[in-house]
Amino acid sequence: MNRLAAESSPYLLQHADNPVNWQPWSDAAFAEARERDVPVLLSIGYSTCHWCHVMAHESFEDEATAAYMNAHFVAVKVDREERPDVDGVYMAATQAMTGQGGWPMTVFLTPDAEPFYAGTYFPPQDRYGMPSFGRVMASVANAWATQREKMLANAEALGDHIREASRPRAAEGTGWQLTPDFLGQGVDNLRRAYDSTHGGFGGSPKFPAPTTLDFLLAQTSGREMALHTLKMMGRGGIHDQLGGGFHRYSVDERWLVPHFEKMLYDNAQLTRTLLRAYGVSGDEEFARVARGTLAYLEREMLAPDGGFYSAQDADTQGVEGLTFTWTPEEVREVLGEGPETDLILRYYNLTDAGNFEDPHRPDAGKRNVLHVLTPLEALARDLGEPEEALRTRLDSARARLHAARQLRPQPGTDDKRLTSWNGLALAAFADAGRILGDGQYLEIARRNAEFVRRELRLPDGTLRHTFKGGVARVEGLMEDHALYALGLVALFQAGGDTAHLHWARELWAIIRREFWDEEAGLFYSTGGKAERLLTRQAQAFDAAVLSDNGAGALLAVWMHRYFGDEADETIARRVVERHHADLLAATGGFGGLWQAAAFLLAPHLEIAIIGTPAERAPLERVVAAHALPYAALAFAEAGTDLPVLQDRPGGGTAYVCVGHTCDLPTRDPEVLRQQLVGLD
Repeated sequence: MNRLAAESSPYLLQHADNPVNWQPWSDAAFAEARERDVPVLLSIGYSTCHWCHVMAHESFEDEATAAYMNAHFVAVKVDREERPDVDGVYMAATQAMTGQGGWPMTVFLTPDAEPFYAGTYFPPQDRYGMPSFGRVMASVANAWATQREKMLANAEALGDHIREASRPRAAEGTGWQLTPDFLGQGVDNLRRAYDSTHGGFGGSPKFPAPTTLDFLLAQTSGREMALHTLKMMGRGGIHDQLGGGFHRYSVDERWLVPHFEKMLYDNAQLTRTLLRAYGVSGDEEFARVARGTLAYLEREMLAPDGGFYSAQDADTQGVEGLTFTWTPEEVREVLGEGPETDLILRYYNLTDAGNFEDPHRPDAGKRNVLHVLTPLEALARDLGEPEEALRTRLDSARARLHAARQLRPQPGTDDKRLTSWNGLALAAFADAGRILGDGQYLEIARRNAEFVRRELRLPDGTLRHTFKGGVARVEGLMEDHALYALGLVALFQAGGDTAHLHWARELWAIIRREFWDEEAGLFYSTGGKAERLLTRQAQAFDAAVLSDNGAGALLAVWMHRYFGDEADETIARRVVERHHADLLAATGGFGGLWQAAAFLLAPHLEIAIIGTPAERAPLERVVAAHALPYAALAFAEAGTDLPVLQDRPGGGTAYVCVGHTCDLPTRDPEVLRQQLVGLD
């Protein structure tokens, strides 16, 4: 066992028995590199990454490769989910050097942590147009020994470039201001990249992009793009048709063959997006897919302590997708011969030819990723059967197939809990409790808030980033404080406990103190007390989750809407305005900031319902039927210490205010329904 054996990260522990002398990111590792006068070989990945597993099996478990690594480098392993700050810095370096990024990421550093050569996956022999890992290491080691001055000069130049690229540009004096026509330009940008046939944006590989879809759902001119995309995703192989939830991305443009890992952040964000799609369309298909995703999260990703696990692997027993794929014969073994089997084979397009094969394990054979080509309503017409009767038969067969699938070997689960991703899950379950009217979802959300407060909140109110083995670790990042605060806002809107909103405000105060740069007008990813890295990043581009600046801007507007401090809205406006050129130049990736812009331009809509839970319930159901993403919802008892609720009688009374104009208070659900017409 190497020095990773003492770590808690599941990814690092996967490499603890490699013959490589791995050690975690630490001052000690770089001190050893200085003492030995060798470079650092930094390898970054995560536990459910398929290509990380491939490179590990091919290279890191190979004795000869490991011996060369140990002799010529100090080998350092980093879990990108545990240390997104480290990953972000060296991903920027990798992209600057190669024009692309991804995981596994391989970066060679000086003993002072300056990068001088980088790549992603390297094969064990020259192939795919890439040099072998051994040849790369030999070239680096030789250059370090014979061209040291050149290597150090390259490292210094690259470090300067990364620092300069991450330095905030001057934001003041541009004269640009946010105006309503700006949102239409954002929709037009996205339409240029939109795939009108299959949904989504761009070609293959295709990612879900929930933050972009959320923006489009709130824009009548772009709503059809989001609805079509979600419909096609829900019918595709990226959606686990039996167990619920979504895989990471599709390797093709049709959403057919996924990369099979399942991430908490994807499923949490997509649940909220599906619920919003249900709200604007009334289409029950979106609600069904959302419920299935929530069921998956509750069944497989929810820990007994109330926290949510991070991810599930793409591979099972070394074969990608083995748990999730089927042959027709396997279906017959579960369902037998008969009309139910025929229905499943037709509905999900299962054939003997298959549609998927793991390129690394062709011995596993051709198998089928379940997907829907013919919608159920069309299939019902073809078969001459009522749609609901057909759905009942399908649901019964799906349940039997899923039960049989659960008896198969299952992919591994990364059981660390990340505060930021738990904030996304908190928001998803809170929204589900409010919109779908299911108290069980709301209870899961409350338990999650209790877990984070108990295990990840320090006495000064700051949060830790990760929890594993009963220990909270790593200084909390901007993403932890902002995403969890947004989850708490959603929980307040669903449950009416103002303690959750005040906790969000406490986190907002920490964000303003630790992560906000008043002069630059943006949020940094790390706080002022964090470890000093090559550079301090300020992310505005939504990668897998809402960006730090997108989340910060949205939270700032929520704080203004609920507490009335104009300085908060000014912060949000400054963030959007300083990034406006990036938004106008891009055809995707800035959904968070586009949402913040839309929120700033939206009317100040307040909906307060005051009374006991029983008194409020009929009125809350009316509000839940409307998609109101930018409404300050406040459902609480009378006498609550919140500006929107003060000096207003309770007894189950609703107050709807747009701007500074309020409708007459009402206790009649039908009157409230009429007041909400046209606001969503």
